[in-house]
Amino acid sequence: MQSKLYSFFKIVFPSTYIELGVFLFFLSVYGILGSYIAVNYTVIFDDRIPWDAYFSFDNRSIVMTGGSFERHPLSYYFFNWLRELAFLFSDGKKDDTFRLVLAWMSNLMVSLSIVQIFKYLKNIIGLPLVITLLLVVFFSFFSTSILLSFTPENFTYTLFLLMLFNYYAAVRIKNDKKISPLALVAGGVTIGGLTITNLVKVFIPVFFEKNLFKNWKKLLDALIRGLVMVICFVLLYLNRIEFKYENIFSKTSSQYEKFSNAEPASVWDMIVSFFFGGNMLFSSFIIRDKHNMKGFHYKGLFMDVYSSPISYLFVFVVLSLLLWSYCKNFKNKLVQIITISFAIDIIIHCFMRFGLHTSYIYGGHFIFVYVLLLGWLFYAYKSSPKMLSFLTAIMGVLLVYLGYNNYLRMEEFFDFLDTFYQ
Repeated sequence: MQSKLYSFFKIVFPSTYIELGVFLFFLSVYGILGSYIAVNYTVIFDDRIPWDAYFSFDNRSIVMTGGSFERHPLSYYFFNWLRELAFLFSDGKKDDTFRLVLAWMSNLMVSLSIVQIFKYLKNIIGLPLVITLLLVVFFSFFSTSILLSFTPENFTYTLFLLMLFNYYAAVRIKNDKKISPLALVAGGVTIGGLTITNLVKVFIPVFFEKNLFKNWKKLLDALIRGLVMVICFVLLYLNRIEFKYENIFSKTSSQYEKFSNAEPASVWDMIVSFFFGGNMLFSSFIIRDKHNMKGFHYKGLFMDVYSSPISYLFVFVVLSLLLWSYCKNFKNKLVQIITISFAIDIIIHCFMRFGLHTSYIYGGHFIFVYVLLLGWLFYAYKSSPKMLSFLTAIMGVLLVYLGYNNYLRMEEFFDFLDTFYQ
């Protein structure tokens, strides 16, 4: 039991000095950003604004209720705990201290997510330290990483849990071990509990366990583990809604209609600018008039489609690298796991068009896959110094443009806060 606890903490938290250094660095950088916003602005949590203050995040709604039960079935319990923790430090007030606790919890999750990415690149793929740090820094400049580092939302915690589970699963698959029943149940309840569409991602690594389809006993064992996970999840879900299961279907249908019909731009432009690109590279912003349906009017900030050819080029270069990596590592089980996971999000948002018009906020569900696939691309050419130099040069250029663009956009974001949320 003691050894299992040690292994658990070793996976979740920094376990080497370099991992600790990475963690503390990003905890400090994101902490400064989040603390400044929490203390000087009300945008992280304003009791009058339930949703859409910036980029369609539902901060107040999520913190107070956990979000809609049909999409976030068990987040109610988690955010109850988080809210009470924030109240503990703020003496029950929804003030700057309350916002500060919310921001620092988000900061902690994103910083730990970066540690998980570092572990995966270093321990699973086996990349050199310099390349690992290059990719980690690249990820840290993503719009998703920046925004979630101070945003108390389901996406923030899902990012950490999905990256943690992917790293754990990669360790097990790499060592020819099966995913434990406890890990499946824990992953299903936490990941699926925060966002139900991610539940299926927990079971994907099981299909890639060694000789699973060559041994009927192993296949039966896998099915039983999956069944146990589903039963536990369903029982907790039904308990959450007091076993009024008919509400699930009616609410799900209305939510799909609500979030799949808005089309502020062409479908292909939204796919490129919002889904594939918006979670990495900020586009220009639009300010819209919003209200809380109770008479209070406020301003909301949203992303527009890209207006610069360079932004489109950036996205297409990154996507080309990801496709190159997938083709080059097609027979790699770990690459298939993360790609199939990503494909689920592509189907939901691009083909079914659910939330496509605001898909730049869903990056917590999949954006880490970009960096992992880039890592596998470097791995594929580990014996070719010329190709490694070429890829490093490309990543260097992408990093410079990403950092420059997102820095300018964050200045615009602060202009928005100065004007409307002081």
